[in-house]
Amino acid sequence: MTLLQEKPLNIPQGRIDMTHGSGGRASARLIEQVFASVFDNPALAESNDQARLTLPEPGMRLAFSSDSFVIFPLFFPGGDIGSLAVHGTVNDVAMAGAKPLWLSAGFIIEEGFPLSDLDRIARSMAAAAHNCGVSIVTGDTKVVEKGKADGLYINTAGIGAFRAELDLSAKRVQAGDAILLSGPIGDHGIAILAHREKMSFAEPLLSDSAPLNGLVEHMLASGVDIHALRDPTRGGLATTLNEIAKTAEVGMRLEESAIPIRESVRGACELLGLDPLYIANEGRLIAFCPQAQADKLLQAMRAHDKGSEAAIIGSVVPDARHWIEMRTPLGGSRIVDWLNGEPLPRIC
Repeated sequence: MTLLQEKPLNIPQGRIDMTHGSGGRASARLIEQVFASVFDNPALAESNDQARLTLPEPGMRLAFSSDSFVIFPLFFPGGDIGSLAVHGTVNDVAMAGAKPLWLSAGFIIEEGFPLSDLDRIARSMAAAAHNCGVSIVTGDTKVVEKGKADGLYINTAGIGAFRAELDLSAKRVQAGDAILLSGPIGDHGIAILAHREKMSFAEPLLSDSAPLNGLVEHMLASGVDIHALRDPTRGGLATTLNEIAKTAEVGMRLEESAIPIRESVRGACELLGLDPLYIANEGRLIAFCPQAQADKLLQAMRAHDKGSEAAIIGSVVPDARHWIEMRTPLGGSRIVDWLNGEPLPRIC
């Protein structure tokens, strides 16, 4: 039973006005009516300006991340801005090998925004947090004049804990590593674009927005010496790999035919003149480990539902230029450069 099913649905009516951002009675009522009930936990119930938290055990380190979400539209096939905010922050913390524990949530709300939509988003966040095993323990709300925020923006921060000896970092990526991808790329960005433009395809396009902390735990339990993890969000797979290559001072060689891409996404990209390598994802990760352990890690990933379509897509090589080179199915090759420009704005 999910959190949404456990609590009765008392949908508030009316709309946000400027008094909701005044810090007075209306602000307190908004927090109590919409947020406090669905995010309910002991730390939040203390009603302080901060959350007082205790690490679960000694010998642990913290991972901390912050993100802001300005996606348009707020509701899309496969999710909404609320669940996306939780998944995105949980995933950033999980890429350190950390167990996500606590989130903050800040809301910038436009005057006139429907309370029913805000309630729907808050409940979606609460359900996503519940499913991820995290608590939303502190937050903030601000209201701005109509026309100043495009409805709603959300800022989140996340804290997680991991064993002190665990070291997952782009700087550990080295020549000889295999590159693994947890599943098909481009689903999120193309689903958003199709929804915006009211495009329809034979195969429904859904965002891949999903939490990856369970998959990461499963991968770490395999015993493989994982060097780094990263989720390829804005800028897609290509930009993320270029960032890592620059940090690690290496090059990479990819096999285009090994990179999983759904036919609907591939077809949409061909139609629109887009390259799926640069399209945003919200439920995929890239992993680096020694080549000799790649098959073991691949099996562990495929044994988890969030990695069932995982693939080995290439390898890390010495290269002072830090180039990403990809071999095409026809036997040629091309350089996969950084993203230039912003093909899909307001995507997360």
